[in-house]
Amino acid sequence: MAVTETISAVTEKIAQRSKAARRRYLDKIDAAIATAPKRKSLGCANIAHGFAACGAHDKDALRNGNAPNLAIVTAYNDMLSAHQPFETYPETIRAAARAAGGTAQVAGGVPALCDGVTQGETGMVLSLLSRDVIALSTAVALSHQMFDAAVYLGVCDKIVPGLIIGALSFGHLPAVFIPAGPMTSGLGNDEKAKIRQLYAEGKIGRAELLDAEARSYHGPGTCTFYGTANSNQMLMEIMGLHLPGSTFVNPGTPLREAITRESAKRALAITALGNDYRPIGRIYDEKAVVNGVVGLLATGGSTNHTMHLIAMAAAAGIALTWQDLAELSKAVPLLTRIYPNGKADVNHFNAAGGMGFLIRELLGAGLLHEDVSTIMGAGLSGYTKEARLGEAGELQFADATHASHDESVLRGCARPFQPTGGLNVLTGNLGLAVIKSSSIPADRHVIEAPAKVFHSQEELQAAFKAGALNQDVVAVVRFQGPKANGMPELHRLTPPLAVLQDKGFRVALVTDGRMSGASGKVPAAIHVTPEAAEGGPIAKIRDGDMIRLDAGQGTLNVLADLSTRAPVKADLAANHSGTGRELFEAFRKIASGADRGASIFEVV
Repeated sequence: MAVTETISAVTEKIAQRSKAARRRYLDKIDAAIATAPKRKSLGCANIAHGFAACGAHDKDALRNGNAPNLAIVTAYNDMLSAHQPFETYPETIRAAARAAGGTAQVAGGVPALCDGVTQGETGMVLSLLSRDVIALSTAVALSHQMFDAAVYLGVCDKIVPGLIIGALSFGHLPAVFIPAGPMTSGLGNDEKAKIRQLYAEGKIGRAELLDAEARSYHGPGTCTFYGTANSNQMLMEIMGLHLPGSTFVNPGTPLREAITRESAKRALAITALGNDYRPIGRIYDEKAVVNGVVGLLATGGSTNHTMHLIAMAAAAGIALTWQDLAELSKAVPLLTRIYPNGKADVNHFNAAGGMGFLIRELLGAGLLHEDVSTIMGAGLSGYTKEARLGEAGELQFADATHASHDESVLRGCARPFQPTGGLNVLTGNLGLAVIKSSSIPADRHVIEAPAKVFHSQEELQAAFKAGALNQDVVAVVRFQGPKANGMPELHRLTPPLAVLQDKGFRVALVTDGRMSGASGKVPAAIHVTPEAAEGGPIAKIRDGDMIRLDAGQGTLNVLADLSTRAPVKADLAANHSGTGRELFEAFRKIASGADRGASIFEVV
């Protein structure tokens, strides 16, 4: 299947830009490949340590046999609803591995920080930086060199990108990502948003707010809105690292357990010991990266992935830029309306046709590369499928629907919700920024208003409560970038700004920080780079400066002469200690800008 001219041209630009780095990366993979398990060359004491705690069957297999051994890298903890189901996965995976003639061991765990729990608290400062800790932890888990492939148990915001970066550092190993699925639908997202806004207006109390939140986040699985966690899962499937149709199956169901068993078997089937070797470093190529970007744009996914996709690609020697995202956004239609871009949740999306329908539509329109390698084999056409249970409880794949079951949630390319993608890159005299345009009302895509400048979200909330923001306003919240304080999400700004917008004021946010993957209906120019802590132009804005944001044209400008102004400096000491923040000082110092992945690792 031929891709469109834009998809082809952007992919070729990425490939040419990445040529030298990608070659070095592939050479590293080739050097690491061995025709026999690496553990066979370990010293006797080394390998004895590696199987000392195994049962008799697994110990014998690891000691004497050539059967493949599977690493389990898990982000399990039972505080996060999305990761709690992983508690039982290792035993399921070990049993499936034995049935397939192999073995499996938990190689290591990685941290999993929940943005929902830390939102607006000091722990959120560690959130983005935790992605790179997860990558490092993954490398530690795999460093024992006991393994022929790996399965990765992770779902949420920074966890999957961190696991990908770590997995790509062991790019010669096949990798299968196993999701846990979304929780069943609770309180509707639209109702939840209304209650949050009523609380921001002081019309209801904390008890009513907590009751609504508890009815929304009520059981095991991911939050059901389309934020970073569910954007992660979409990416893993459209990039060919999940089993087809496995992404949005609820936890605790027979189908979910069958997917877990089959995922383990698939990982063992694609090692270098067999005839269908599929290392992640070769699956994760330029075409797969472009497919991921297209999926993000077509679904109006999380703005956090404007950083994560760049950092993930860099780990494979691929240089992705915001300009690439901007060019692709102009060519990719928006095909979904999932909260915060609509009222539906991911369970409704899955019921309407889900990933199989979405991939078929994008392939048919020439917007995805079909000629890619996946964990299932050659070609993305194998992902136009739904996962189902056979009569004996075995996993089967059936053709996905050819028509959406609910066009208020999911549409085909012939009748999209809008002709361009849900994310835009902004340029102008403030540098670069990102905006999630898919959830913004059409009459709010252009905002021109005077600036009100704040150095924390608490300052803005205080001004709102004091009535000082009852006007047309562009709220500028700066010193929130990677170097300033680790770039926390500023999701608590959404309710007060939404209140102002609903009062009829022209309102926007400009910040070098992040918003949630569930960025809402208020225009928000986020990830502004260079950040204020580096003396970027955002540090020169003063109260009253007119700022013009045009999401359609992709521009962000201060209508003032900044050339004669010195950047404001801020005392950031209070951001750097407590809640473990002092341990991340080195990370903040070396983190790259948001447009380069906000990463501590080398950026291509």
